[in-house]
Amino acid sequence: MEKLFKLKQNGTTVKTEIIAGITTFMTMAYIIALNPNLLTGFGKNGGTSLWNGIFLATCIASAIGTICMAFLANKPFAMAPGMGLNSFFAIVISNIVSITGLSYLESFQAGLCIILIEGVLFLILSIFNIRDKIVNAIPLGIRLGIAPAIGIMLLNIGVGSNAGVYSSKGGPFYVMRDFFGALTPSLAKTNMGDAYPAMVLTVVTMFVGLFIIAILSHKKIKGSVLWGMLSASVIYWIGEALFLHTNPFESLKTASFLPAFSDLASTTLFKFNFSHLMQIGWFTVITLIITFCMIDMFDTIGTLVGTASRAGMTDENGNMPQMKEALLSDAVGTVAGSLTGTSTVTTFVESAAGVEAGGRTGLTALTTGILFLACIFIAPIAAIIPAAATSSALIYVGFLMLGGLKKIDFSDISQGLPAAIMLICMPISGSIGHGIGLGLIAYTVIKVFTGKFKEVSVLTYIISALFLIKFFLVV
Repeated sequence: MEKLFKLKQNGTTVKTEIIAGITTFMTMAYIIALNPNLLTGFGKNGGTSLWNGIFLATCIASAIGTICMAFLANKPFAMAPGMGLNSFFAIVISNIVSITGLSYLESFQAGLCIILIEGVLFLILSIFNIRDKIVNAIPLGIRLGIAPAIGIMLLNIGVGSNAGVYSSKGGPFYVMRDFFGALTPSLAKTNMGDAYPAMVLTVVTMFVGLFIIAILSHKKIKGSVLWGMLSASVIYWIGEALFLHTNPFESLKTASFLPAFSDLASTTLFKFNFSHLMQIGWFTVITLIITFCMIDMFDTIGTLVGTASRAGMTDENGNMPQMKEALLSDAVGTVAGSLTGTSTVTTFVESAAGVEAGGRTGLTALTTGILFLACIFIAPIAAIIPAAATSSALIYVGFLMLGGLKKIDFSDISQGLPAAIMLICMPISGSIGHGIGLGLIAYTVIKVFTGKFKEVSVLTYIISALFLIKFFLVV
């Protein structure tokens, strides 16, 4: 382990790395069920077979990408089908259905061609260091602003959209919008109906878990985030049994632990249909590939730079060693996703939870990757982790990442304003890539109109122009 991952050199131990890997996995385990839900309209499109195929593809592709990160880059980052990108992919598939009249499954197989092409392009760009050059073209002020912007995004996910509850009146109802957003408890009860008790339990679980993490971290107890999440889970399960009168483990009684490999083979595994894809037109295909490439590239770059800077893995210029290998791992994950049958695989911002738990090497990523593989068999167990418990971790890690704000020179408007734009745009858009794009545009415009256009690199001009085209022409 020492020779493979250089644990002593990185100031860590096997125990710390494994705990960090488990922590990362627990914060992102939701993706194994949510991804197939999003890509099949919660089971409405493509039938059970497609849902099972995407579920297995999610586990396998996440494991492949994350394990590549462990051995190629020796970094503690985990990968899975990116949120936002999977929703966009589902919209693309639905559009292919409407344009061509194909079945959802046939359209899905056509859409996988886009993911394959994107992944291959990224492999080429990574091998020839072009993606690395793009990273270096990002101005220092924007690099410094990425981590705190991601922190705000994590806070927003944790408090605003991670733990939703449903009732006979509909849903989902969310903590920030529907619980704290109501002026009085009576209004909240009226709006949420019979979901109100579950919302109260969610809020209590979230904040008790957060306080446990903060206290344990203050006492410098290793694995504080993991222990806090486990404590929050137990609190939620007890509350579910006592106050909601439901058995939190009921789903395990009828759950199947046998992987549906036959469904994977018949629906998504190596199922590419280029002839059906071209029915939507070559120009549309090209614009879709460019859109997926830009969002994925800057989501990954943002997560790597932001999380690495929080962990002290960057130099004084904000550069991360082994960036090329990390980006290459991301590209391998996307290709693996297309081959097995899921949308773009990207580095997950939840990796920050594992980093905060002490993860510093690829052993953290290896642990997470192995757990993704295990989920092929133990998915029902991973599925009972309550969203409120993962919210506790996301809120705490988001708070810590805000510390990067002190590194930004707000007296320099070319640093301060782009950072401020990223701080608000990332959580609102739900995309790290879009936040960085707007930040780059703001930086370029400010430099040009303050007479400092020579300080902007040619590549930064090109990237800013591409984002302008993407925002206003491609959509």
